[in-house]
Amino acid sequence: METRQCMAWKWRGWGLALIAALFVVAGCGKQAPAEFKATNVTGAPMGRDFRLTDHDGKTRTLSDFKGKVVAVFFGYTHCPDVCPTTLGDLAQALKKLGDNAGKVQVLFITLDPERDTPELLAQFVPAFNPGFLGLYGDAATTAKTAEEFKVIYHKQPDPDPAKYTIDHSSGTFLYDPTGRLRLFASHGQGAEAFAHDIRLLLEGN
Repeated sequence: METRQCMAWKWRGWGLALIAALFVVAGCGKQAPAEFKATNVTGAPMGRDFRLTDHDGKTRTLSDFKGKVVAVFFGYTHCPDVCPTTLGDLAQALKKLGDNAGKVQVLFITLDPERDTPELLAQFVPAFNPGFLGLYGDAATTAKTAEEFKVIYHKQPDPDPAKYTIDHSSGTFLYDPTGRLRLFASHGQGAEAFAHDIRLLLEGN
């Protein structure tokens, strides 16, 4: 019987199909350079910016993090598997980067602002790494941001209204230090692949 634990595998396929379509529109249908593990999305008309609030109450946009490789992941704190796995992989990747870890910023954007309060995000996200930031907006801002990143999500009700789940596409967006969206890493690529691609972005590839 099909489970609803994030439904990320089902939704990931939809997200990747959308990104592939964008390559055709943008003329970005080239294969990813062999050295990258993730998919090259350089030039795709998506993920251009956001305006959200971090778990410390500060308004954030992408320009705040120029000079660093930025990893953006959408999820929610009650996610039972995909979200904590991805954040854990990113935390392990930063350990592998050693002194270069300080040149990376991980951003977790919640798709569940109804439950993911700033206080909860401040507990959940930095538990994986103290430098990770949780970002949130109201329902309308969340929807607008997800649309900009071509992220699909849908609330699945539960007999207990407080225990609903959210089906969502999964994957991590990686920006180079100039603030350009460069890569889309599918869920499950692991810490070593993240570390490999982040090193290349830091080297100017």
